[in-house]
Amino acid sequence: MSNVETEPVEMRCGERVSDQRPPEAPRVEVLTPREVPLGGPRAMSVRRTLPQRARTLIGAWCFADHYGPNDVAGTGGMDVPPHPHTGLQTVSWLFSGEVEHRDSLGSHALIRPGELNLMTGGYGIAHSEVSTPRTTVLHGVQLWVALPEEHRDAGRAFQHHVPEPVRIDGAEIRVFLGALAGVVSPVRTFSPLLGAEIILQPGAAVTLAVDSTFEHGVLVDRGHVDMAGTRLRPSELGYLGPGPHSLALVNASDEPARLVLLGGTPFEEQIVMWWNFIGRTHEDIVRARADWEAATDRFGVVEGYAGDRLHAPALPNATIMPRGNGPHP
Repeated sequence: MSNVETEPVEMRCGERVSDQRPPEAPRVEVLTPREVPLGGPRAMSVRRTLPQRARTLIGAWCFADHYGPNDVAGTGGMDVPPHPHTGLQTVSWLFSGEVEHRDSLGSHALIRPGELNLMTGGYGIAHSEVSTPRTTVLHGVQLWVALPEEHRDAGRAFQHHVPEPVRIDGAEIRVFLGALAGVVSPVRTFSPLLGAEIILQPGAAVTLAVDSTFEHGVLVDRGHVDMAGTRLRPSELGYLGPGPHSLALVNASDEPARLVLLGGTPFEEQIVMWWNFIGRTHEDIVRARADWEAATDRFGVVEGYAGDRLHAPALPNATIMPRGNGPHP
């Protein structure tokens, strides 16, 4: 999905403050979302929990939009024209609805609930996303992963994966990236990552073995979920720093709860993120924007979209300021 804000904020991310907290005292940091309208007055809004001032990254996860459930039967749904990406992977995961994906690699795929679509746009890729006519309710998350320096100019790629659910202690788990609950996703990433959808039955409590070198985030879609003893409400994102070898999740609701679990090793590199580009310097962003506006071969062409491509917003007249990720709570 594109970040179609008309005045996107320019950010330098990834500068971490030294963490002096003893590892035996894990504490969950609760991040609340901000509403972001995408596109024109009839376009849908999303709840964005990454990036924000308190925390810009969880592992290499650098962007998290949570949207829906939106009844799109009367609004026309999602229609994001061809737009560019650099230095990242996009991760699309739906709870309901259906979205048609086209990209400049030549991929043409449908994004459906419980099916992962991951696109790599290192040096440059373009894609479009349009909800299908049979979609009435659109609901899901759109996530971005920052590519490390040695891979940030990686070639275009597209991967599709349908994870099989695993059931443990009242939890249904679909691991779409990384490894959890004895399941290993075959999808390629460029840094250690974890991504999974978890549905908890009413009152269910599950303790999962996790990689102690990972940071973890729990984004709640519905219900009230206790993460390591801290209550998270719908659309909140709980963050837990490295150290714990297990993660306790409890559904404190009388109905099924659903969440997305994210994880990864701390991403220590500085990145600059503006609009749909990730680079290392302001000049990287200026160059990528100019290449897109000039329709160079860098991003290729998306075939089959009925309409014009998306133009980049004007660059801000501002100096990039360092943006810290804060200490682990």
